[in-house]
Amino acid sequence: MNKITQLFNIKYPIIQGGMIWNSGYKLASAVSNAGGLGLIGAGSMYPEVLREHIQKCKKATDKPFGVNVPMLYPNIEEIINIIVEEGVKIVFTSAGNPKIWTSFLKEKGITVVHVVSSSKFALKAQEAGVDAVVAEGFEAGGHNGREETTTLTLIPMVKEQLSIPLIAAGGIATGRGMLAVMILGADGVQVGSRFAASLESSSHENFKNTIINVKEGDTQVTLKELAPVRLIKNKFYDDLQELYKKAPTPEELKTLLGRARAKKGMFEGDLVEGELEIGQIAGLIHEIKSAAAIINEMVLEFEMAKKEVQNL
Repeated sequence: MNKITQLFNIKYPIIQGGMIWNSGYKLASAVSNAGGLGLIGAGSMYPEVLREHIQKCKKATDKPFGVNVPMLYPNIEEIINIIVEEGVKIVFTSAGNPKIWTSFLKEKGITVVHVVSSSKFALKAQEAGVDAVVAEGFEAGGHNGREETTTLTLIPMVKEQLSIPLIAAGGIATGRGMLAVMILGADGVQVGSRFAASLESSSHENFKNTIINVKEGDTQVTLKELAPVRLIKNKFYDDLQELYKKAPTPEELKTLLGRARAKKGMFEGDLVEGELEIGQIAGLIHEIKSAAAIINEMVLEFEMAKKEVQNL
């Protein structure tokens, strides 16, 4: 029995990333209905908007789903209270100290998973009492680890030290990728970029069409002084690189970044001035598909690849 399907009571050990501006209730419920675990991305939602998405998700699926909460969030207490009030049973936390909320959530009967980018933080999450850890390699989209450890090396290193279930993230969009990280010791996978380019993703069509045209080398991690983020190279990215030539202070970087730049890019579809976050694996994503088609394709390819491996 797979530890991840058991933990969440789902059919396949495939978890959708709780990505800002992409992961509304439509995507989360579609992934859950197809046998994976859908996550609502709270990071781009005001508290009341989150409540509305949770309520709509409950109507759209009778399967388990969860909420992803970046802990740097300004209204974190309000967000956590809404999650508890609405009876959400699974919470993924990221970007912050897992100690702060884990025991509170566990007391409420909520399954807690924390996202990390290093073995050190995986162990801290385990000590904090989380039920599982997502270890995310440097090829991932969006916010990223400062250590630059890739998924291929991160997963076995975390596996060596961890005793709780391990979910691999970063660079996984196919059944073969899923099999590879599971051979390295992961119990399941979290998939972001592939679901960003799905029919049910709440991001703008312009952004989805850009994802399927991304080639190898078209993304880069930047803004390490603030919070490292992997971006598609566009005018905003080029402006950043120009500023970097002058050895800017974090304040100068913040001024250029301004407010709501990710919303402008991913949600409003401004491909010039927006922040376009996606993983390196986008180079393998060639069409926009339904969440169900993505999961079915991954599972089929996983099973085929498993048979092929036996002949190696």
